[in-house]
Amino acid sequence: MTDASAHWLDRPTFVTGATGLVGGWLVRRLIECGAQVVCLVRDHEPRSILLDEGLLSKVSVVHGDVTDQALLERALGEYEIHTVIHLAAQTIVGVANRNPISTFESNIKGTWALLEAARRSSRIGSIVLASSDKAYGDQTQLPYHEDMPLQGKHPYDVSKSCSDLIGQAYAKTYELPVAITRCGNFYGGGDLNWNRVVPGTIRSVIRDQRPIIRSDGQPIRDYLYVEDGAAAYMHLAEQLAARPELCGKAYNFSTEQPLSVMQIVEKVLAAMDSTLEPDVKNEAHNEIQAQYLDAARARNELGWSPAYSLDEGLTRTIAWYRRHFESQA
Repeated sequence: MTDASAHWLDRPTFVTGATGLVGGWLVRRLIECGAQVVCLVRDHEPRSILLDEGLLSKVSVVHGDVTDQALLERALGEYEIHTVIHLAAQTIVGVANRNPISTFESNIKGTWALLEAARRSSRIGSIVLASSDKAYGDQTQLPYHEDMPLQGKHPYDVSKSCSDLIGQAYAKTYELPVAITRCGNFYGGGDLNWNRVVPGTIRSVIRDQRPIIRSDGQPIRDYLYVEDGAAAYMHLAEQLAARPELCGKAYNFSTEQPLSVMQIVEKVLAAMDSTLEPDVKNEAHNEIQAQYLDAARARNELGWSPAYSLDEGLTRTIAWYRRHFESQA
């Protein structure tokens, strides 16, 4: 048994956002390590990996909203939760622009409700809070490092800046064992939000349609394979449980290979042997032109590194979608 498996074996672990992209892979990994997983589920999401792979039958499910503090407090207490991994959020920038209030409620209120519930629970040993590179807002210096100010300006970015700072406040003021992750754009199998560039491009190629780029193709971003993301959350939780000095700290997780939207589309096209030309719409609004992360702190302090290169991650992702569409057909 590995050290990681020994840590998670029979550990009561509460996951919010379990039906999301990273959440599904995270729950699968936790189950494989023998954790006693409890998932907070708000909406029935038939496309989630949790349902698609039958994982929901292997976990305990609490039905409700992440903003319901009383529900969270009950769940943490009754299931005697030791570890919390908080992924629940409204994650789509366009939705945040159209519906800022629901985004603020999910991302900001949901964070303080969960942390306040955890503060009232005596068994919590570690809390991993998923922030984002968007929490940094638009910075003049690149790449972003963890000591930069959090200065989101638009609804989604602001919601992540706020939730990140709330996590730091609970760690500092109440000594709640919180550590924070800041990752770039996740990609991987199971993401059926076709507005995102990687799954949207793959689906277009499978359908022999021109892939759509909603921006001008020039914004530069980090791209992190979803299995690396799930592993990073678990690794940070393990480290935090053993090292109280990590409380309140934030870590960037990145392959440190920033690419423009056009470059990531071209990589997908090349991996799929496609000659289709992208359809550049140039319709995106409130987009930061360039943001990518320095992951030196995670490497040096946590001993973390991604297991998959970008090319390996894309190969695995494309294979997942080919299987997905074949099974649908």
